[in-house]
Amino acid sequence: MKNIQVLKPKFRVDECLSEIKECLDIGWTGMGYKTIEFENQWKTYTSLNHAHFLNSASAGLHLAVKILKEKHKWQDDDEIITTPLTFISTNHSIIYENLKPCFADIDDSLNLNPQSVIKKINKKTKAIIFVGIGGNTKNLIEIISIARENNLVIILDAAHMSGSHINGKHVGFDVDVSIFSFQAVKNLPTADSGMICFNNEGDDKKARELSWLGINKDTFARSDKGIYKWDYNVNQVGYKYHGNSIMAALGIVGLKYLEEDNQYRRDLANRYKKNLKGKVDIIEHESDQTSRHIFQVVVDYREELIDYLSTNNIFPGVHYRQNTDYELFNTKSKLPRSEYFSSRILSLPLHLELSLQDIDKVSKTLLQGINSQ
Repeated sequence: MKNIQVLKPKFRVDECLSEIKECLDIGWTGMGYKTIEFENQWKTYTSLNHAHFLNSASAGLHLAVKILKEKHKWQDDDEIITTPLTFISTNHSIIYENLKPCFADIDDSLNLNPQSVIKKINKKTKAIIFVGIGGNTKNLIEIISIARENNLVIILDAAHMSGSHINGKHVGFDVDVSIFSFQAVKNLPTADSGMICFNNEGDDKKARELSWLGINKDTFARSDKGIYKWDYNVNQVGYKYHGNSIMAALGIVGLKYLEEDNQYRRDLANRYKKNLKGKVDIIEHESDQTSRHIFQVVVDYREELIDYLSTNNIFPGVHYRQNTDYELFNTKSKLPRSEYFSSRILSLPLHLELSLQDIDKVSKTLLQGINSQ
């Protein structure tokens, strides 16, 4: 019997191998060459001002917080308002830089609740990190407005949002920095990589230096027409966060199909909605312009349902457990909506290898499991 996984990447293998072969043929697999090509194509696709290819979105989140802290002269223990319902990379980035995550509550979209954010703003607040769970854009424009009205930096954790649009514009506009993930099971999958998109040119330049150990010229830039120029300067301690041409080659191919692939994901999600609406609570997206990285329902007896689905070769997931449950993020804040959803959300299988008939099977089995509890 066919196993139905929660997430699974799809690669156009022949095209990917052709792009990778170009790297092998010229003997350049590292930073530069395909990474530059991918950055330029990403800027064209998104209409964002800058794009720097990295080895992960997690690295991008760290660079975003670090660069903005230095730029705006934030002090240790200053606060960034953030969501508790996210992958831990989001809030690790705050702690890396000796800042304090200040958790606001979420709403039924699983995104930050604007009213909760407003209540959390104080004299130590310096920024807001917005996470678009599953690619959902709900509340993003309102959160940007709140940030601007209070002179706060806005960081967009767009790990799930490759291909999410608002009124025809790709997300990332009107924020200080956006970070996208091309991890192995994302909508635009590589093996692991990401893109950081600063609005400001100086911030982009700083990201490029810091991602290459603080060196002011990358190796590709120093290899002009085959002549290797060894001299460079190191301005500060940096990190080895840069991406490479093999991952970029996969990204270049994936980007060609992103709009088509996301539309298919929305078609699958709409089939779920048709099958389940009125029978189980669904996490709704704001519009039909989102990436639809995941499809989530809200259920009681979640662990029992996971076991029931698994015995029928259906393997769902959970995105995510609230970070405030972890010892690292111990907090006394009362976040009732986050607590409620954290214990009940379930991600149903959603990827390009699924058919509408697969969605029907998952829907039917889910409802059978709910009725058996």
